[in-house]
Amino acid sequence: MKAMIAHGIAPLMVALLLSACAAPSFRQPEVAVPVAFKEAPPAVQIAADGSRWQVARPAEQQARGEWWLAFQDPALTALMDEAARNNASLAVAAARVKQARAIAGIAEADRIPQVGVGFGAQRGRPSALEANLPQGSAVAPRTTYNASLSASYEVDLFGRVSSNVEAARQDAGAVEASYRSVLLSLQADVAQGWFRLRALDAELDTLAQTVRLREESVGVNQRRFDLGDIGEFDLTRAKTELATTRLEAVGLQRQRATTEHALAVLLGRPAADFTAGAAPLPASAQMPVIPAGLPSTLLERRPDIAAAQRGMEAANARIGVARAAMFPALNIDAAGGGVGGTVAEVFKWSSRSWVLGAMLSLPLIDGGRNKANVTRSEAALEEAVGAYRERVLVAFAEVEDNLAGLRVLDAQGVQVEEALVSARRSAELARKLYDAGRSSYLDLLDAQRNLAAVERTAVQLRGDRALTTVALIRALGGSWDAPAAANTFARN
Repeated sequence: MKAMIAHGIAPLMVALLLSACAAPSFRQPEVAVPVAFKEAPPAVQIAADGSRWQVARPAEQQARGEWWLAFQDPALTALMDEAARNNASLAVAAARVKQARAIAGIAEADRIPQVGVGFGAQRGRPSALEANLPQGSAVAPRTTYNASLSASYEVDLFGRVSSNVEAARQDAGAVEASYRSVLLSLQADVAQGWFRLRALDAELDTLAQTVRLREESVGVNQRRFDLGDIGEFDLTRAKTELATTRLEAVGLQRQRATTEHALAVLLGRPAADFTAGAAPLPASAQMPVIPAGLPSTLLERRPDIAAAQRGMEAANARIGVARAAMFPALNIDAAGGGVGGTVAEVFKWSSRSWVLGAMLSLPLIDGGRNKANVTRSEAALEEAVGAYRERVLVAFAEVEDNLAGLRVLDAQGVQVEEALVSARRSAELARKLYDAGRSSYLDLLDAQRNLAAVERTAVQLRGDRALTTVALIRALGGSWDAPAAANTFARN
């Protein structure tokens, strides 16, 4: 009968032990990856290095490259260097990386036996009964010394330790990817802040030219009014246009000031200590053409997607930790040392003592705590999978948005160039007709107003193209060049 019971229990125990093993094998969730970006021009629907579609794998440690050098702007490069050194948010992210690596190191420590030494002394006086003496006997106090060496080790029977180490490693990887995401966002914010400043400077230049034209117009109309050639209506209309243009310039100066202050924060400087000199974005400024590559490569290069990937793997490993808590844990402890009345006696062979033990512990009644913890861990993995899929979809949408933005800006640029040619010719003809007395001042004013509006639109489109180009680089995960070297984030 006993043999039959043992024969029936053995396979059951083996099955239970096997089912308890560590975390389940991680399975990459399925994500619908398009063959190509819808908004990408056909010429750039392959990666810059000519690579074809491949199964996505995290590659957030690949060097992003100094992508801002493609703009050929030395001032921007200097700002990038300063922001990398002094930005507060980046320093916070770097500190979190150090913490995560330290936590991973703590988890790794459980893989090896924990060994300790001790040395101490104590003085006391036992009772006569404890000293095996007649009651009332005088017992002298005595001093004892002891030295010990101890060791403890948890045998990783069911993968609790290995799963915990894996979870800590993936957490550290997620934090490092988040650091790179903060770095990329910082670089993009600095570039966009700088180009926004330059676009505002160019727009202020355009308004300054318009102000000068309005001032000349007021002067001419004042003289003609004084001579009686025109009525007061033309003069007051010219003054109104001058005041309105100056008002717009003051509003742009306010925008420039707030943009400059925001850039100072990114550089880690007090706003009062940073002044960016005027650097208008010229019409000849050429923006780099950014190849979008294949959607699958986006999953490898975006650090925020890599962070979500690591989060899934950490959640998967924690399922193993939760499952292992439902099965026996084996701890081995050993200690040895010596006790004596003097320090010299402690280290005598005759004073030695040792103990070796093993403890196998198994939860019997826990009120469903461990089962609930497994359910919680599995739900946490489902949450991480959902967050990963959403992050991927958002990444695809951001790339499509910026590709579409650049496409539309290109089309608008063609139209605004044609409008500029027509508006300049119209203003020129209106001036000649007005000077010849063949048209009213309102006709001249309308032509000048139209020209000024088109010129401002051209400047704004120029700035929008720079901002959208940077946004596309951010959406693609940084530099579009082929990876060249491993990331060199400091590990000290």
